Amino acid sequence: MADYHDDLRLAHVLADAADAATMDRFQALDLKVETKPDMTPVSEADKAAEELIRGQLQRARPRDAILGEEYGVEGSGPRRWVIDPIDGTKNYVRGVPVWATLIALMEAGETGFQPVVGVVSAPALGRRWWAAKGLGAYTGRSLASASRIGVSKVGRLEDASFAYSSLTGWEERGRLEGFLDLTRAVWRTRAYGDFWPYMMVAEGSVDLCAEPELSLWDMAATAIVVQEAGGTFTGLDGRHGPHSGNAAASNGLLHGELLSYLNTEPPQQG
Repeated sequence: MADYHDDLRLAHVLADAADAATMDRFQALDLKVETKPDMTPVSEADKAAEELIRGQLQRARPRDAILGEEYGVEGSGPRRWVIDPIDGTKNYVRGVPVWATLIALMEAGETGFQPVVGVVSAPALGRRWWAAKGLGAYTGRSLASASRIGVSKVGRLEDASFAYSSLTGWEERGRLEGFLDLTRAVWRTRAYGDFWPYMMVAEGSVDLCAEPELSLWDMAATAIVVQEAGGTFTGLDGRHGPHSGNAAASNGLLHGELLSYLNTEPPQQG
């Protein structure tokens, strides 16, 4: 098995640098915010954090490719770093502390590129999670100060806690009926949003979560953390990994039921 210790250490160094940059501008009164063509916001902090991470990667791993939300893909080859400089930009620009820098390393294999290292760093919450293939998933302040995490053992839907981001995405994609049926079937629902529900699944404080539309940089780091914590991470189509344009994560025991509800077709009219 490949040894990803050095890559994981590098990812932590990158996250440390990004944390310093993003926290420096968090809640700044003069923060500059623009609207991208897809009508989502991007702040100067998003751009600065990605530029910082790219610069360090180009020096430390010049042969590796880089894919980032703000500046696209650069390079090619069997190893690719995937970056979301601020996951939760809408929270960031409003002063809500639920946002994180997502850093993942993906490697080419028989089933395409799959994440092998992931770091999720949420400095405004004072939290960080990480994982590497075959090494397990952890949370803590640093590699030297960490606790291993694992998913819950909840095996009945009526005992489960389900997290999501919003209702509108499910409605826009014709999946609202199944989504609402799921919320009625579970014990508890909360709309934590963005990266956080996936980390809660990995820690075992939430049992399942899903989002109807996501990009690769939203999922690469969270997927490996959930998987190494013993959970299951797929698209709504059941395809393993972060490649379906949407996501469903669970403790594994409830995954089939989760997908069944969210793939329910709405009733036909007339």
